[in-house]
Order: sequence, then C-alpha cells, then structure tokens
Amino acid sequence: MTGAAGFIGSHLAERLVALGCEVVGVDCFTDYYDPAVKERNVSALCAGTGFTLARADLAEDNLAPLLDGIDYVFHQAGQPGVRRSWGRSFEAYVRWNIVGTQRLLESARTAGGLRRFVNASSSSIYGNAAELPVTELAVPRPVSPYGVTKLAAEHLATLYAERDVPTVSLRYFTVYGPRQRPDMAFNIFIRALLEGREINVNGDGEQTRDFTFVADAVDANLAAATAPMATVSGRSYNIGGGSRVTVNDTLRLLEEITGRHAHVRFGPQQPGDARDTAADTSAAQADLGFTPKSTLREGLRAEAEWLASDITK
Repeated sequence: MTGAAGFIGSHLAERLVALGCEVVGVDCFTDYYDPAVKERNVSALCAGTGFTLARADLAEDNLAPLLDGIDYVFHQAGQPGVRRSWGRSFEAYVRWNIVGTQRLLESARTAGGLRRFVNASSSSIYGNAAELPVTELAVPRPVSPYGVTKLAAEHLATLYAERDVPTVSLRYFTVYGPRQRPDMAFNIFIRALLEGREINVNGDGEQTRDFTFVADAVDANLAAATAPMATVSGRSYNIGGGSRVTVNDTLRLLEEITGRHAHVRFGPQQPGDARDTAADTSAAQADLGFTPKSTLREGLRAEAEWLASDITK
C-alpha cells in the first residue's frame, strides 16, 4: 500500500491488518504537512504485527522489491491539495501524482501476478459539473492543476489495464474523519471551535460538498479489491457519502456537536475550488456492492472527539 502514513492510507492499513493481511506500507513522508503527523498515524501499526513500513519515493526509487510477492496494491499516495497546485509547486504534483503512478503501474506490469491495483482518484477531476449528482459518464473538466494530475493518473490506470495490470480507480468525494489532514476544512473548523478562534471560510459558505466518512472510503477500497475483474477492469467509480450539504450547514452542525459558537469570517472563493459536488454512486453500488454507512453527524462527532483528544495531548 502506498501513502500508508497518510489520512486514508493509515485507516485502510489498520483495517487490512485487522482482517489478518500482511501489509507493506510505503510512504516517503513529504513535507506537504508536518511529517510528524504521519509518523503518529502509523505508530501503532509499526508497534504491532502484520505491518511493515517501507520509506520510499515512488518517483525515483526502485519499486520492484516492494512488489515482490504482493497480491494487491492500494495506491493512496499522491500530492494533495487543490489550492497549492498552482504556480511552480505544480512540479510536485506532476512528480508524485503522474510520474509516481506511472512508475508504480509499470513495476506492477513487470512483476506480474497482481490480483488488483486500486488507484485513489478524486472528484476534482469533474470540476464544475453541469449536472448533479454527477455520474461517471460526465466529461471531466478539472478546474485545478491538481485535478488535471489526478485525471492523468486515472488515464494511466486505464491504459495499464490494457497491459494486463488489473486496475480500478476510486473517485473520492471530500473524505473526512479522524486523522484528516490539517489543511482540510473540517480539521480547521473543529480546531478553531475548540480553541475559540475565528473561522475563515472561502466564499459565502453556500457552496456544497458530498462528504464521505473515512470508514466508508476504506470499505470502497476493499470492495474494489474483491469485485469481479471482468466487471471493473480499467474503470473508475464515484465514492461519496451521500451527505451533500452547504459549508454553512456543516458549521451549524459542528456548533451542536462541540457546544461552541462559531465566529465566522467569509472571504473570496479560492481558485480551483468547485462550487458544488455530489456523487451518483449507483455504479459503485451495482458493480462493487458499495453503500456508505456513516451519517454526517456520526462522522463529524468522531472527528471532533479525535481532535479534542489530540489537542489535549
């Protein structure tokens, strides 16, 4: 598994270990955010059994030894962040989202014998979709350089499916929950509420998102790994939580959960942010058997409890 020390990757690794799998977790601990956060994400895994951590850079290291004897690849690694993908920093997005993915796919093709390659993609490939909820038949029109690189990675996965690498891609819609990256909205909002600080919102707060709890994203990966290959080969699937709400509504819900009043300042919308997202997950339900289980209130409460605990450490 790549990106094993990240937000989604660490949750997926824990689930796989709990199921009795032997997991090789790969991460290069980039400094997009504090690497110490990622070290904490995998500290319990490294202290237990069934998990081995390999520190490697997908864009330059020899990947063949990492794939030796591997049955499944869960490719969670990549350079995240819509807003930071503009300007010169785009080079990092090309390096890890495109070059790293291609090198991993090529190594998987050369190794052979792989049962499934599950590629983590993003709803950012859609941009401002003309119709919502968006289906996989919509023409991708990314509105950020990040979205462009994730779409390129998807195309690579589809291409390598024609070269006998059993790939399937999952388009995540705004994943949240415990261990969420510190630059993501819910992490920022909840910390500000708990610490009595002002919350800065980009835009008027009426933009909407389809929020997906991290446990549901993990379920989707396991479903994609075990679905019939003849059905899913080279395809991409929307993975959403079925909780499309405005940012303002989530702030009101967080006020209820934390018992704190939100002091909000609204600012300009940021380049690359889609106005609205909503996932039609009927294809994932039909082909993968995926159905989200967590409500937004349950998921936000879990993240708030984790952050409250983290703040007091």
